[in-house]
Amino acid sequence: MSDAWPLPAAPIAEEVGRFAEAHHLDRRSREVDEHPEFPRREFRAMGETGLLGLATSKDRGGRGLSLPEAAVGLYHLAYRGGTVFGKISLQPEFSSVLADHGDPSLVDRWFRPLVRGEILVGNQITEAGAGSDASALATVAERVGDAYVLSGEKTDVAHALDAEAALVYARSPGSSRHRGISVFLVPQDLPGVRRVPGSGDLGERWQRRGSVVYERAKVPLSHRIGAEGEGFSYVRPELVRERGLLAAVYLGVARASWEETVRYVGERATFGHALSDDQAVAFPLVDDGAALVATWRYTVHALEQLEAGRGGEGTVSMAKAMAAEVALRAIDHAIQFHGGRGYSRALPHEQRWRDVRSGSIAHGASEVIRRAMARELWPRKPPANP
Repeated sequence: MSDAWPLPAAPIAEEVGRFAEAHHLDRRSREVDEHPEFPRREFRAMGETGLLGLATSKDRGGRGLSLPEAAVGLYHLAYRGGTVFGKISLQPEFSSVLADHGDPSLVDRWFRPLVRGEILVGNQITEAGAGSDASALATVAERVGDAYVLSGEKTDVAHALDAEAALVYARSPGSSRHRGISVFLVPQDLPGVRRVPGSGDLGERWQRRGSVVYERAKVPLSHRIGAEGEGFSYVRPELVRERGLLAAVYLGVARASWEETVRYVGERATFGHALSDDQAVAFPLVDDGAALVATWRYTVHALEQLEAGRGGEGTVSMAKAMAAEVALRAIDHAIQFHGGRGYSRALPHEQRWRDVRSGSIAHGASEVIRRAMARELWPRKPPANP
């Protein structure tokens, strides 16, 4: 590899490398794709080693790294273990609403064990009629005495079959749009909670996505996170942070495929010359390498700005949109230039492509992110008087 394009460096990178080798993360990533399951053993080991919640504060059990440092760790987890272990590491950040706004008793009962890798807490926002538009949620939380009664269905839920609890977003009866949405910590073994397996996904099969149906499930008042009706305001900053960190995951996965492909085309001879002598092969790989590095540097800059309080929502979110697209293109070239074997399951590129493909959809579709960025560039103005 060119010295001009080194891997991101930080002390956490070396620790991740040792962990990945000891726990065979590359092999396990492929195993949980072929036989979908949540990798509990590795999840627990990551918690014990301090690789869950890299950006979560130390007083909540996390590693307490800065956002750019955490991004380096996530990059290397994905570089060595695919999106599987990058996203598992992020699970506490995906549940930061609980840590930031939950009652201390809920944090002790659910969040700290999550950071230790003892239990899995999922997120349930999406519904059949409310994908990227979270304000269109239809699941209702009706206050009845000292409890809330939840009715509705959450769809496309990651860890639908495996999470012990979930952060469930629901609205007060009669409310509309962003107003009236609250968030609840809901143990998934409560009466009235029914988990339905999905039909299977293109990638990230280890998440075992499905639906969760709430049939007048009674949730204690104490399990509401923060104030009633403030759920949407809580989740927005969490989404921004996690988008920036997810960018590191996608770039780490693609870097692995890019390096393997650069090595392969340098060794492969076709028509009497090295495949790397063919400009139709060499030039796209040069472009991919530069794009991966440039997008990484943009991501780090965006995270630095966010941490310093100077980054806008669109700026950081764009890192995820860009990273997903750049990564997908690089992995697609890896498949192409490895030929028939690249398209087969003999090599990891096809799984990486499938797993990264969700990056333009999940945690904010790229189209929605670009619309937010456009609004930062051109703020809405009232129409001029005629």
